[in-house]
Order: sequence, then structure tokens, then C-alpha cells
Amino acid sequence: MKQKEDLNPMLLLLFHLMVWIYTFITFLPSYILSWVSRPDGGCYGSEEERAKRAKARSVLGRPEGPYRAVSATKRLVTSLHPGVDTLDKVFEHAATRFPRRDCLGTREVISEEDERQSNGKVFKKVVLGEYCWLSYEEIHTAASQLGSGLASLGQRPKNNIAIFCETRAEWIIAAQACFMYNFPLVTLYSTLGGPAIAHALNETHVTHIITSRELLETRLKDILIEVPRLHHIIVVENTPTSWPGYPRGISVHNMAAIQKLGDRPENARERKQPLPSDMAVIMYTSGSTGIPKGVMISHSNIIAGITGMAERIPNLCEEDTYIGYLPLAHVLELSAELVCIAHGCRIGYSSPQTLADQSTKIKKGSKGDTSVLQPTLMAAVPEIMDRIYKNVMTKVEEMNCVQRTLFILAYNYKLEQFAKGYSTPLCDKLVFRKIRSLLGGRTRVLLSGGAPLSAATQRFMNVCFCCPVGQGYGLTETCGAGTISELWDYSTGRVGGPLVCCEIKLKDWVEGGYRSTDRPYPRGEILIGGPNVTMGYYKRDAKNQEDFFVDENGQRWFCTGDIGEFHDDGCLKIIDRKKDLVKLQAGEYVSLGKVEAMLKNCPLVDNICAYANSDETYVIGFLVPNQKQLLALADQYGIRGSWEELCTSKAMEELALKIITEAALAAQLERFEIPRKICLSPEPWTPETGLVTDAFKLKRKELKTRYQDDIERMYGGK
Repeated sequence: MKQKEDLNPMLLLLFHLMVWIYTFITFLPSYILSWVSRPDGGCYGSEEERAKRAKARSVLGRPEGPYRAVSATKRLVTSLHPGVDTLDKVFEHAATRFPRRDCLGTREVISEEDERQSNGKVFKKVVLGEYCWLSYEEIHTAASQLGSGLASLGQRPKNNIAIFCETRAEWIIAAQACFMYNFPLVTLYSTLGGPAIAHALNETHVTHIITSRELLETRLKDILIEVPRLHHIIVVENTPTSWPGYPRGISVHNMAAIQKLGDRPENARERKQPLPSDMAVIMYTSGSTGIPKGVMISHSNIIAGITGMAERIPNLCEEDTYIGYLPLAHVLELSAELVCIAHGCRIGYSSPQTLADQSTKIKKGSKGDTSVLQPTLMAAVPEIMDRIYKNVMTKVEEMNCVQRTLFILAYNYKLEQFAKGYSTPLCDKLVFRKIRSLLGGRTRVLLSGGAPLSAATQRFMNVCFCCPVGQGYGLTETCGAGTISELWDYSTGRVGGPLVCCEIKLKDWVEGGYRSTDRPYPRGEILIGGPNVTMGYYKRDAKNQEDFFVDENGQRWFCTGDIGEFHDDGCLKIIDRKKDLVKLQAGEYVSLGKVEAMLKNCPLVDNICAYANSDETYVIGFLVPNQKQLLALADQYGIRGSWEELCTSKAMEELALKIITEAALAAQLERFEIPRKICLSPEPWTPETGLVTDAFKLKRKELKTRYQDDIERMYGGK
């Protein structure tokens, strides 16, 4: 999507003259270089030509599939290296190849202080130093000692152990210890509420749990009485060393003490290695549709998944640096970090609050994590990319005329060059360098997953961060592996072809009107099959029979509930979700996810949840407005009041509704899909509020409960 060119004609002429001269001078060398760099001696051609190249084929020639990657039509790929078939072997293989290379890094905390804001709120600000690194050899030793120590503390092979901790180096050390000693690892999001934590720990019969001091004191301590089997708590920090005030029968230990215990000669014992079919992880989902379910994942499942992912990242090697800040209890982050470890990359840890120089916990004038680490690889959920997009575009609007003109011209010029398959080094250096520096300036691959990424945001990230954005599709039930778009494919709205570890087919969903015989593209429910498809849900036999099946060839499949269509080149596009489809009273079907995706591009919208009742004739919505945009709108119409008063103002609701209606029409939504009434939420939806998951997916059930009074009001009830 081009930026609007409402520009000074002289500036426009000058820019195009400079671009013409630059293009003329550089065209021949760049053409020769691109011709030489191609393995087949040809040139890359236009984006349209690249998009048409086959990424996958239906192996049976049928429109419903199954579809496989072009390079895996004969056989699906199951592992990175021959004989490296369990996760402990993956790390041992990496530690043997890269013993002294940096593996995991954490920034030193130089100072912490409380900073009072103008509204009276107090925020904790930190000044952080350089990254301190542990080598692959050191991490392997630390994990081995911890595993031995846990065994000395009574943890037995094939008995579950839990980790309830923020994303940090100790999480991966603990995970590797469990993989080595065949302790199935129960992973829990650090934002889960007390009842969900207690449910997971009781369901899995956990006796040992690894956690952080903060989570122990703020979340875990209050529910210990509800988890009678729990006896040992291992805290990853080294201080304090004594923990008074805990219930009888529960011992609290520091991780360093357990590692010392495991390093004692008298505790040395022969380690029984896991089998590829043994359970490595029980990953509890974030519960977007109710009580969290534990997904049982074997060693071979994860290895197949990371093998498929790694194949889509070109030139992945030990020179790469990855920044880890998403929840490690999420399959996207765990898989991404395991891919990096398998290839000898280094992983520097961060958090959403310290990621960039402008992040909420970084003291003004000091550097955020991306500036210090300068990662080459990064994963992000669309919510974070959407925020970056809106923040940068807001700053563009605040530029003076010359700066804004230059940005818009460069943006549109780069889009045109993308379409021709050419790079724009001059624009990248002169115009987009400052934006690119927000992520450290060296990022060469951005991987998006967890939810659909809008076309506008994907285009923006491609242009302004000067690196490809690979959009992926996968689920916890498939180890996060399904598809990833090839990085040279700059088409938007699609998630790429199947990974080399799996195959995908479409199942007709007659009720929703999706069939494999549809034109121009076959459509249906997405089914994923392959060695990455997990063992099923923990203690959920009925749900397993509903969502998983094994075909006549012994292939295991998962029914995703998502609706997709396959394009002629073998790329998949997600177009709907069975659970998001609501039939209105008059018979029209509304895809709530589609409505939300279209409206989230509106500058006024920070987040939105569309809602429809089958007994009603129209859609309504709950909206978290962008504070800056809403305050400007209120000022424009002379409406006064506090933030909470503005969000509950009938006049502001009507003004906001008018703006999102215009945005919906511009996005070509049908009239019946456009929310007819909305309510404004003064509070943002974060995982801590319980209204979104850690991947920022909407929890529709919780949102409906929170806004029940507003639903009744908007539907004309009491």
C-alpha cells in the first residue's frame, strides 16, 4: 500500500531526478551482480514472477491435497542431523561443534530507581550494562549439574517436573537439564492466574517446580496449599538463600545449590537417555478458549518441527544473534531458540519492557536491549509489529514537510523496486537507517507468528526495517510448525507453503460454505500431518479423538479449526476460523477475526474485539482506543474530561464509531460485518488482565464476561 503523495511538485521533481540518476548509474552493475549470484545464471525478475514459482504441490494432484514442499514431495524430513534424534543429543551436538562460542547472554543490571510520572504513577526504571555470556560448554555443564541435582532431590525419569518462569537463560538451562535426564517438562505461562496454575500442577502430578523469586512470591505462594503433591521449589536466582514462612512439607532451594548438589562425586549416577518417542514437554496453552490444555510433545516431534523451520531461514549459522523476549512457554519462542542452539547461534535475553531504547523500563538516555545486542534474527507476534508500525507512522505525521516528503517518496519508491525484484541501498542508508536502528540495525530476518499479520504492517516492516518478514503458521499441537513464507517472497496476506517436515490438506466445511472444489482456489479446514504433529492433549481422550487422527499410512494428523485456501503456487492463505464464524439472525455469516484484522489497521484502534449474537441482526465491538488519537479527536470536537470520562462518553463513542466505519468501508467489509455499536475501554488488554493470551490472542469468553453489561446496552437490553 502506497503512502499518500500530497507533496510539493518541486521536491517531487528533484527526488525523481536524483532517483533516475542513481538508478541509471547502478542498474548495470546490480543487474550483472544479480545475474551472477543466481545458481541457474538467470536474474530474479519481478515479485509477480517470484510469487508464481511453485513452493508446494498436491502430491496426489487433487485440489484438497495433501500439499508438500517442492523439496519434500517424496519424503518428509524428520531431523537436522543423522542420529541426532532427541533434544539432549541436539544440545550435545552443538556443544561439541561450538564449545567456546557464546550461547546464552544476560545484561548486567547497573542501577534501578523509581520514576514518578506526571499522572502520579510510579514506574521502575533500569540502567543496564553489556551482555554477559556463557559458552555452549558452560551451559552444557550447568544443565548436566542441574539435572543430576534434581535427580538427587528425588526427581525420577518420566516423572513430570514444571517450569513457571519468565524468559531468561535459566529457563533454557533448566529445560536442557530435563531433556538430558528424561524429566518431562510441564511449561506454564508466567501470566497464568492462580486457578490455572493449580489445575496444571495437580493434573500433571508435579512434585518439583522451577520458578523465579518474583513469581514465587506474587503468584505461586498463594496457591501452594491447593497443590498437595508439590514438595520442592527451585528458585533460579541465587539470593536469598533461606526461605522461611512456607507450608510444612515444601522445601525451597536456589538453583545454584541444586547444581552444587549435582556436582558432588557421591551423586554421580548413570544417566538414562530418552528415546525419540519419549515425552519431552507438556506445554499448557494460554487458554484462549477456556481452561488451559496440556499438549504432549515428544522429542521427535520438536526435532521435526525445528528441522522444518530451520530450512526456511537462509544461511543460518553460528555468526547469527537471536534476541529472546517472547514467552518460552509459547511454542514459537521455544522452537526459535532450539533452532538457534542447533546451529550454534548466540541468544541474548530481553523482555518487552526493555527491548528498545524507548521501552517502559529503560531509563531515558540509556540503551535498550536491541541497541546493545544488535540481533540478526528476531521473532515477533503481530501485536508487537502493529505497535511499531503505528508508532513510526505517528512520528512520520509529526515530521516537518521536507522530512515527511522524503520519507513518503522513499517509501513508495522502495515499494516499486520491490515489485521489480530490486534492492534500494541508497534509500536504506539515507532514509530508513534510523528506523532500522530501532531493532539494532543488523536484523536480517524477522519471523512473525502466533496470529495473522496484516498486509499493511508486513509491507511496512519489509520496507522500513530493510529485511524480509517471514510470516509463519503453526500451532502448539504441531510444534509451531506448519508453514513459513520464503523470505524472498514479498507477497502479503499469505503464510507460505508447507514446511519440509509436514504436509497439509483441506477438509470441506459445508456449513461454512468452504469446499475444495471452490474457485478460483480450493478452500477448507486446514489439516496438518507429519512427524511434528504432537501426541495429543494430556488426559483429554475425548478431545484427542475429536482433533487428532491417524490415516491408513500411519501418518498422524491434527484438525486445526482454521480455514485456508491454497493458491496456484502452493502457498496457503488463512481466511477464517471455525470458532470465529457467527451466523446472524438474518442468515449472514460474519467472521469476527476478519473484521478485527481489518479494523486494527485504523490508527484509532489499539485493539478490538468484534462480537455478534446469533439472535441479533448486527455486530458490535469492544475497542481499546489509541490514547494519542482519541485525545486529538476529543480536542478537535471540544470534548473535555479525564481519560476514563472520555472513554465512557456517548459523544466519543459516536465519533470513534464514525471513524472505524469509514475504515471498514475502505477495507471493503460488507455492511453487515461492520460493528453498528461500540464501547471504548480505558484500560489496555494485556496478558496480566487475563483478556488476551501471552501471544496477545483475544480471550473471547473472558472479554464477553468483562463487557456483559455493555453487550446488553448495545443490543438494547436493560
